[in-house]
Amino acid sequence: MAESAPAVPSAEVLEWPKKDKRRLLHVVYRVGDLDRTIKFYTECLGMTLLRKRDIPEEKYSNAFLGFGPEESHFVVELTYNYGVDKYDIGTGFGHFAIATQDIYKLVENIRAKGGNITREPGPVKGGSTAIAFVKDPDGYTFELIQRGPTPEPLCQVMLRVGDLDRAIKFYEKALGMKLLRTIDKPEYKYTIAMMGYADELESTVLELTYNYGVTEYTKGNAYAQVAISTDDVYKSAEAVNLVIQELGGKITRQPGPIPGINTKITSFLDPDGWKTVLVDNEDFLKELHKKE
Repeated sequence: MAESAPAVPSAEVLEWPKKDKRRLLHVVYRVGDLDRTIKFYTECLGMTLLRKRDIPEEKYSNAFLGFGPEESHFVVELTYNYGVDKYDIGTGFGHFAIATQDIYKLVENIRAKGGNITREPGPVKGGSTAIAFVKDPDGYTFELIQRGPTPEPLCQVMLRVGDLDRAIKFYEKALGMKLLRTIDKPEYKYTIAMMGYADELESTVLELTYNYGVTEYTKGNAYAQVAISTDDVYKSAEAVNLVIQELGGKITRQPGPIPGINTKITSFLDPDGWKTVLVDNEDFLKELHKKE
């Protein structure tokens, strides 16, 4: 029998996430009526329906929408579970964000189509950037941000965390993300950290929000996870495991291929209970290019 490979020193294991080729692939969440949500996202928010799949033996359907092809863009993956028309979003999930060159025009279009505007467009408190908030038919909030041209209009996923320093450390060490900036607003009792793999104006970021004194949130059953690409799920899982031992969290799926699809993944919860799935880069592209 072959001898097992010698253990790799921790420092080396933790170098991997920094060297790995990673990007945010998609965010997964559940909706009560797939066609209704597709209609809202395409007609009101300007997204394109990229693909749809129905898995009757598992009693669910998926739809993937975004502002460009999945090979190069962050997209939403909507899940419809047969017969389930309502979900609890919980208090921890914040919003998704879309960058637009004309926020006023976009809001008027959403209003004309019967959308729910929860904050009219105008400058952010204490700043000059124009923002607005709208809710989709399931109650998910979208922040709209006035910005110049960007290759990635679907630009943020905001999640609330109970300990911002711990969350920043976790996403830096376990996922190789960079802390792009922090904004502290003592007058409104919150601090946010923007985490990602590239410039905030050019790519999608995670916006982690800490509300002073709030350490726990409900997760509900609506929001599921973000997926991130990796060149090696096994090395990535090893690094995540080490960071979990230090900061908390939990591996929810050991690295390996998904039965029937053969795409290699690993998944885990961060110290606040938010789920991430790491997906093998090559397998992901193969899966995309399979004939439906």
